[in-house]
Amino acid sequence: MTTTRRLGWAALAALTLFIVTPRSFAESPRFVSLVEMTGTVDPLSAHYVDRSIAAASKSNAAAIVLRIDTPGGLDSSMRQIIQAIGRSEVPVLCWVGPSGSRAASAGTFILIGCPFSSMAPGTNVGAAHPVGITGDVLGEKVTNDAAAYIRSLAEAHGRNADWAEKAVRQSVSISAQEAMRLQVIDLVVPSIPELLRQTNGLTVSVNGGRSVTIETEGARVETAHMNAGEAIFHGLIDPNIAFLLFVFGIAGVVYEVLHPGLNVAGVVGLLMLISSLVIFGMLPVNVAGLILIMAAIGFFVVDLKVAGHGLPTVAGIACLVLGGMFLFDASVPSARVSRALVIAIALVMAAFFATAVRATMKARKLAKGAGPELVIGAIGRVTKALDPVGVVHVRSEHWTARSSRGNLAAGTKVRVVGVDRLTLEVEPAEAGSEPQPEEEEVR
Repeated sequence: MTTTRRLGWAALAALTLFIVTPRSFAESPRFVSLVEMTGTVDPLSAHYVDRSIAAASKSNAAAIVLRIDTPGGLDSSMRQIIQAIGRSEVPVLCWVGPSGSRAASAGTFILIGCPFSSMAPGTNVGAAHPVGITGDVLGEKVTNDAAAYIRSLAEAHGRNADWAEKAVRQSVSISAQEAMRLQVIDLVVPSIPELLRQTNGLTVSVNGGRSVTIETEGARVETAHMNAGEAIFHGLIDPNIAFLLFVFGIAGVVYEVLHPGLNVAGVVGLLMLISSLVIFGMLPVNVAGLILIMAAIGFFVVDLKVAGHGLPTVAGIACLVLGGMFLFDASVPSARVSRALVIAIALVMAAFFATAVRATMKARKLAKGAGPELVIGAIGRVTKALDPVGVVHVRSEHWTARSSRGNLAAGTKVRVVGVDRLTLEVEPAEAGSEPQPEEEEVR
């Protein structure tokens, strides 16, 4: 009887597990992954988006919302993001928002390459002409390739391919309402909750062309965050930071050249310079701006070498200000250095070369006339009796000295005949020898 009862309880537990567990799983709240693609489209943001989409697909999310607010970025990173969207196993909804955001340049490609694209009122999309590192619009071959690519994306998702090509070839830009009217996007919606409400039950394509129905009712929104490394380095890709790193990097390297040795300024300057060049590779840089900045540093150095009465420094400040203002292509949104920062850094650099570097070079020149080895043969005077060790005054400096001819009283004129580390070897000066003028004042 006891055995039968136990078997009964075991069977009941198994039946309960079989019936209740699947239902609880089915009824468990699903989630929507929010991936925020803001700032420059670069390898860091591309890695973050790719990783977040893969994680959401693996976790069987109800949907992925890719929030876009970007001035553009690298072609390679843009293509990586579009490929990640195409590989997603769950529906991806792209949304440009909130109001004031934009999907410019590379962002236009990503928005058009999304299975479902939407924008908030007060946003814009377009200006997708390829721009190179020199800030110049790239050649016809690159433009044709970009135009063909964006047209293929638009046609694949049933969007206005003619406008998409025009955004590349003519850099046109339109508002959210106009994008909806021209069938560039699928929906104008003010917020993410409203986006999820209006797309619930909608069927979109996912990896491999499969059709999946979006089921977002009651789903919670979970934001996918960048890891520490992605966040730090993505934040460094900023025109102001790039300008600071380049200017101070050049200054540090120049300081090392002017005053060679194991200087922290030289090592740090080299690292800053390399970092700035990496960042420049992700921004539309004008070569003319770089040349002006380097010319500014050159003028500051010239003012240290020649008596220019401050004119080279004035020229250096002017070049640095102009270089900072023309460092990036003005046609690219947000790709500019703050004017206040440019002027402030120009004044700081002028002060740095006029004080710190000038003082260092002066000290370096003085060092050539000092040192124990260079006082051999000089005439001085004993200031503290040598018995046989004491102190002598030679060439305006006091030295520890040792007499080679017995004890010598204070005031005795001596000649330096040798050096033992920092101790001078002296002997009484010959009759008629006079100490140098500075020794006459010693008491």
